[in-house]
Amino acid sequence: MSSTTTWRVEDAPRTPSDPAHPDAWAVQALCDIDQARQHALHGWTDLWAPLVVRVPILLSDDYGTKLVAVALAPDAPASPGADDVLGVGVVVLPHADNTHVAHVDVAVRPGHEGQGIGTALLRHVEEVAAAHDRTSLLAWTTHAPEPPPGPGALEAPTGEGRVPADAHAVRFAQRHGYVLEQVARHSVLTLPGDEDARAALLADARAAAGPDYRTHTWWDTVPDAWLPALAVLWTRMSTDAPNAGYDTEEERWDAERVRHHLLTRAQRHQRVLLTAAEHVPTGTLAAFTVLEVPVPDVPFGFQEDTLVLREHRGRRLGMLVKAVNLDAYTAWRPGERRLHTWNAQENAHMLAINVALGYAPQAVSAGWQRRTT
Repeated sequence: MSSTTTWRVEDAPRTPSDPAHPDAWAVQALCDIDQARQHALHGWTDLWAPLVVRVPILLSDDYGTKLVAVALAPDAPASPGADDVLGVGVVVLPHADNTHVAHVDVAVRPGHEGQGIGTALLRHVEEVAAAHDRTSLLAWTTHAPEPPPGPGALEAPTGEGRVPADAHAVRFAQRHGYVLEQVARHSVLTLPGDEDARAALLADARAAAGPDYRTHTWWDTVPDAWLPALAVLWTRMSTDAPNAGYDTEEERWDAERVRHHLLTRAQRHQRVLLTAAEHVPTGTLAAFTVLEVPVPDVPFGFQEDTLVLREHRGRRLGMLVKAVNLDAYTAWRPGERRLHTWNAQENAHMLAINVALGYAPQAVSAGWQRRTT
């Protein structure tokens, strides 16, 4: 435990599976802090996860251990509550692969910045990572809007994307030895959008793909026969998508990991809408895209993974699966909706597809890395 004269940092209880359990107070504090930060940055809280969603996100499982630390107010009782928390640190330790990596995050309650709380929380989660022999620490920060080129911007080493050099989170990361590796564009599509334009894009994509490709769309679960093919796609997401300078290795997916992934989304109160393109001559899946949609109904959702296998590129399969998935989503939930997505700024091809579909820049996310060896 680290301490000062005004607050203390300590491990929170392991996250319970029941959000109503008394030990969920630290996760509730994280929800409260995140909601305030999201509103301050964006003016809305689409990206905020309430307790019933955040608890399953922070549950440890066969694929990773997730640990939470808290900075507590000086007068916090022996059995503290969410309101006693001044900041939260999270460390995620992968198990199935990349066992040298730790994902770390620190959040300080608005109004308590500049007191060393973030530094103490970061030091604490780094000590946890070191105790588990993790030598590469990865973190993300969010900034809006993306600054223009110039002396006030920190450029990503990929050559694409910038963050404000004087932002508190940027200076904090650099001060603690984290190096900017990548900038991702956060884009938003307001639906229904231009449905005629999307129909034209879909028609062009179908023509380019030709009869060798057909699409399949699934809600929430996928027939067992297709799970191994999806495992290949998710494995290739870890190698074929732009990875900048991260010290990461291939993620190994199999049918059971795909099944587990879909199940955890249901536990997080998310519906999954997945469209894949089958290469008919071989019966394999060449591309896929995934939407995650909160339950109950809210006016937003999340465009998650999209990938076209390298050997099938050049046939507009990315546009094909995305447009088909959007049509399925808008048929299910008509009316005005917001879809959020993130793409590496150097991923020009996928960004072009999104722009054509009507996505507009909202913010940028900075990917940071600190290597300890």
